[in-house]
Amino acid sequence: MVWWSLVSDNDPAEPRPASTGEGARAHAMYHVAVKTLGQRLAGYIRRHELMKAGERVGVAVSGGLDSVGLLRLLLESRKELGIVLSVVHFNHKLRGRESDADEQFVAALARSYRLDFQCDCGDVGAYATGKHLSIEAAARKVRYESFECLLRTGGLHRIATAHTLDDQAETVLMRVVRGAGTRGLAGIYPQLAVHGSQFSEGSIVRPLLGIRRKELEAYLGEVGQEWREDSTNRDLRHARNRVRHGILPRLERNLNPAVREALAETAEIARAEEEYWKNEIARVLPLVWEDGQLTTAVLAEFPLAVRRRVVRAAAESLGFRLEFRQVEEILQVSSGNSKSATLPDGWVASRNRNALRFEPTEPPNNPDYDYRLPIPGRIDVPEVGTRFEAALVPTSSEPGYNPEHLLDRALLAKELVVRNWRPGDRFWPAHCKSPKKIKELLQEQHVTGPKKKLWPVVVSGTDVVWLRGFPAPARLQPRGRTKEAVLIREFSRLEDL
Repeated sequence: MVWWSLVSDNDPAEPRPASTGEGARAHAMYHVAVKTLGQRLAGYIRRHELMKAGERVGVAVSGGLDSVGLLRLLLESRKELGIVLSVVHFNHKLRGRESDADEQFVAALARSYRLDFQCDCGDVGAYATGKHLSIEAAARKVRYESFECLLRTGGLHRIATAHTLDDQAETVLMRVVRGAGTRGLAGIYPQLAVHGSQFSEGSIVRPLLGIRRKELEAYLGEVGQEWREDSTNRDLRHARNRVRHGILPRLERNLNPAVREALAETAEIARAEEEYWKNEIARVLPLVWEDGQLTTAVLAEFPLAVRRRVVRAAAESLGFRLEFRQVEEILQVSSGNSKSATLPDGWVASRNRNALRFEPTEPPNNPDYDYRLPIPGRIDVPEVGTRFEAALVPTSSEPGYNPEHLLDRALLAKELVVRNWRPGDRFWPAHCKSPKKIKELLQEQHVTGPKKKLWPVVVSGTDVVWLRGFPAPARLQPRGRTKEAVLIREFSRLEDL
């Protein structure tokens, strides 16, 4: 994917409300409407800490109602929030001339407000065919990979997308029907961290989750702002469109006029519940889980809700997610009512005396791998499903780079090696008094099972200079007048939230 950028005047103009032709009364109505919606937007951003003063925020604008409304509202609020805006557009190339016209519309909109405009495109149809995905799922994945790339290299702290309260309600309802626990009910998260961003807090944010689509439509009507209609939004072959145009309106008429708000509130409650449980299970898991096995006697002492979450967290530490049925089968094994339970990817859970073990049904192949990584350069590591990059970055006053993640280029070999750690490997992270065995460092972080065997390191010569999850060695960090440093980045795929 190739991003291109149109850079305009660095002194953006303020939004110019279009005349409604109704004189002072309409002008007053406009100000009341804008102030109310703008205040709600700014309040939501502050409450969820989505943006900070001084940050550069790219607004993802498709040209449709929601994204154009988000751009206009952020233009109204940017001085109050202290942010610098630009416009980001992704052309999916799915609707031919209509898609190109959307791109031209968004480019013109950015020019009218003197905002930087960055555009990318991708062959979504080919991607969907190759990955056996629906067009909707493929479009989302390609678009978000593009956003991730832009956050890594495009000088942005955040990318704001225009997910509304309606989108939240649709997502929650679809997940309820398909079968979801509280994690699924949490719906769309207000913020999604992007690992490998050049800024330590780079993320995709959703500032409109508290605002209805019909409110945005009324707002754009008040300010006289046009938008583009996507013809596929009425295509009932897509499940979301059936929910949007058929199921939710029927629920509103026949069960609850505020059903969308109720579903969005459910998501808010579920996210808080998930955050609590995440911290609680992180505290409990080390008491019962070690070296790929659960201590059944300790597990049995916990309430059922905790037992279920401990089992799920243990499985996730090995790299796979469990369905509710599989968790229940594992608990039956743990209690002695069943001999074994089948897990994803050819694994099995079985009980051996006082321990519940997770094991592959066949002995694993030799997990060792190693790949050459030039400076600068990138390589894919399929064994861990990520991509590594050795990037050259300035050590001057350029913001966003954590100095504890930088390496002095002069102290490194011309070419690095990415591999899994091996017995005997040692690493000396900053703030530690002496080098430690990597095995011990991973044990302290509760990394276990096959995931532990594949844990990546970056080696320069015979020295481990980078270990996932730890700061760089203090002796290798840039010193003095060094102008350029090496930043090791690992790019992981975005979670589907």
